[in-house]
Formats: sequence, structure tokens, C-alpha cells
Amino acid sequence: MITLAADVGGTRVKLGLVNDMNIVARATIEARSSEGLAQLLPRVAEEFKRLLDGAGLGFGACEVFSVGFPSIVDAASGRIKATYGKYMDALEIDLAAWTKEVFGLKFCIENDARVALLGEWGRGAGMGCNNLVAVTLGTGLGTAALIDGNLLRGPHGQAGILGGHVTVRFGGRLCSCGNRGCAEAEASTAVLEAIVREQPEYVGSRLSEVSRIDYAALFRLARAGDVCAAKVRERTIEVWAAMIVNLIHAYDPERVVVGGGILDGANDFLPDLVAKISGLAHTPWGKVDIRPALLGDDAALIGCDLLARRRMFSNE
Repeated sequence: MITLAADVGGTRVKLGLVNDMNIVARATIEARSSEGLAQLLPRVAEEFKRLLDGAGLGFGACEVFSVGFPSIVDAASGRIKATYGKYMDALEIDLAAWTKEVFGLKFCIENDARVALLGEWGRGAGMGCNNLVAVTLGTGLGTAALIDGNLLRGPHGQAGILGGHVTVRFGGRLCSCGNRGCAEAEASTAVLEAIVREQPEYVGSRLSEVSRIDYAALFRLARAGDVCAAKVRERTIEVWAAMIVNLIHAYDPERVVVGGGILDGANDFLPDLVAKISGLAHTPWGKVDIRPALLGDDAALIGCDLLARRRMFSNE
């Protein structure tokens, strides 16, 4: 069975032909999320046709179109339930009907963090563990939980995926969700530059000289002894540790898999992050196994395939 897999992001959309959790072909297209979902769909269809042509296949070789979407979704109905400044027309679009009309295929959808977790569980750092939390560090902070081998969804589809919006600093920075002190508002790529510029040490810091303030620059300069960079690095690790400890206390996982674009600098923060979590988490049974993700951008595509298989063959 070949799955048409789509990992829909705000900036990029990653597409893949996936067969038994093996990616046969892949492509990436620009999202243009501010223009809505309707403008994206014809381009997705065209790119999938190109991939299938290149593989000498047609849509008849496929069984399902499986999507990871960056929002709260209703997995049962296949509808998107919320938008957060991206794909603002998404609530109006019946993706299952579109899929049947354009591809002649079945359709399934899940939150993007959940499909990334499934990918790591099936082929990556989560293999062999049925009680798992995944954390994605990037522009935002994504989370998902697997308990006894089942994705945690809740009655409204938002259980487990709002870990980036746990409050880690009472009365802290205003978050895009309207709350204050969310982990995502305190330590994510989206807010990093603003946080750096607020530091008294920013004046005279080498961070004031870089063309783009991101975590790669922060970790590099912290390693070189820049005071401002080192201070924000420590603050970041404290925030991420507080968030993950909250997730451990809430979901009782045996393993936490940490992924996302920031993971490229894992050697600069992961050992200290693990040490801080281990010192703060209340786990009298032992230590939670904290590992870096292994699959990178492939996790969500592989997870889309695994999601499709679970939906089709287990009535999940």
C-alpha cells in the first residue's frame, strides 16, 4: 500500500510516497499559508502526480491520502477545528471530499506533532516504547503523547498537543494563545530575537552583530563565551526543562524523544537539558529515558503512513 503523505507546515509542505514506512519519493513545496488552504491543494495534487509519474505509478497504486496538519483536528470526521493565523479558510474545506474527488482515495488527518511521534515510534527513537512523549523544538514547541501504544487525543482533539502552552513563568511573556508565560512564548525560535534584545548584556554582545539571531548563533556564541548568549542559553534550557518535566508528570512516559530544527545543535544543550530534567522530575520508579529524535523531516511522512495503516486496519 502506498500512502500519499503530506506534512503541512506554515512555511513548507513536505510530500512523500510512502510504502510500509519506507519513503519511495519526496518533494517540498512552498506553503504560502497566509493565502489559505484552497490555494495549496491544487499544487499538492500536481506535485503528487509528478512524484507518481517519476516512480512509474498512478493514483491507482495508492490507497490513502494522509495529512499531518499544524492545528487541532477532528480525526474521526477529517475536519480541521482551529486555525492560528495560518490557512484561515481551512475550517470551511472538506478535505475528505476533495481527496475522493481528486485522487479517488481514502483520507485521514492528524495533528502534525502526533504524526511525527508515530514516525519516531515506528522507525526512530521511540521504537520499542509504548509510553512515549515527543517534543519538537522549533518556531513553536510541539508535543504529543502515546500511552499504552495509543495516541492521546481527548474528547476535543487537543490532549497532549498543547505542551508548548503549559505555563512555565507565572505572569511571563504574552503568548500568541493569549496566555502569559507559556513555554513557547519563553523559549522558541519565534521569540528568541526579542528575548535576546531585551537582555542588558545585548549591547556589546556579538549577538548584536549577527545577521539572524537563531539558536545556532546563540549556541555557537555561548560556546565562545559570549555573556548574553550564555545567559539566554541557560534561560532556554530552564524553560524547556520545566515544560518537559510538566509533560512527564502529566503523562508518565518511559521515554521522551526531543526533535525539531533546533536539534541540529543538540550537543550544545541536550546533555544539560537531560541533567536538569533528571534533577527535577518526580519519578520514584526510575529515570525517564530522554533521547534525540532520529528521523528529522522524515518522521512526519513515515508517521502519516503509520497513521493510515492504524486507521485502516485497526479502526483507530
